[in-house]
Amino acid sequence: MTSVQDNIRGKVAIVTGASSGIGESMARHLAARGAKVVLAARRTERLEQVVAEIREAGGEAIAVATDVSKRADLEKLATATIEAFGRIDVLVNNAGVMPLSPIERLKVDEWDRTIDVNIKGVLYGIAAVLPRMQAQGSGHILNVASIAGFKVFTPIGTVYSASKHAVRAISEGLRVEMGNSGVRVTVVSPGAVESELRFGSTDADATAGLKAFYEANQIPADAVARAVVYAVEQPADVDINEVVVRPVSQDF
Repeated sequence: MTSVQDNIRGKVAIVTGASSGIGESMARHLAARGAKVVLAARRTERLEQVVAEIREAGGEAIAVATDVSKRADLEKLATATIEAFGRIDVLVNNAGVMPLSPIERLKVDEWDRTIDVNIKGVLYGIAAVLPRMQAQGSGHILNVASIAGFKVFTPIGTVYSASKHAVRAISEGLRVEMGNSGVRVTVVSPGAVESELRFGSTDADATAGLKAFYEANQIPADAVARAVVYAVEQPADVDINEVVVRPVSQDF
């Protein structure tokens, strides 16, 4: 009998935001199960370090410098993946930012960055890989949302919540549109997970409160990575549409 792990071995998987935290853990877990992994992020030095460690452990990986807020970068990422491995089987749209503050503080530049990365970045990623997946009759797009996509994270995370509500809406719409095309869609919504997200705000009050909350509740990044592996390893006719991963202690 074929094991579910064989459903990952040999697949070509792109992971954005892969230089640290959840994205790095996802890349390592997928590579350990035999996927050929393309790590994408802006910090090339850190990417190359992770790639080297994956290769030392016997995995296949490359790094591609990518700013997901730039559509051209996502197109270059897809092209580099095809050139290296010949196809794209999995895209994990993981890159994200979380600058938190009350709306009344009018941190408009941070709102713009949130929309550019968390919403446009997801759409640009989809645009770069979807035609290729449709042409090959298979593929899997996993979009990382948040529990803030279920409930508005007030009073400091309204714009962030809006971006993650959008990710869930985009994911569900894409799932329906793909129908029986062979392209699967999964949305993964983490709670308080150890990552650099909590350092993204310039609002001192929001940062202090979030730091205390995470220190009291956060779970390791590999908790989310295992959920991604679970979704990817399913047989082709099984689509895990939504996964929520949060600390047991977290009520929100």
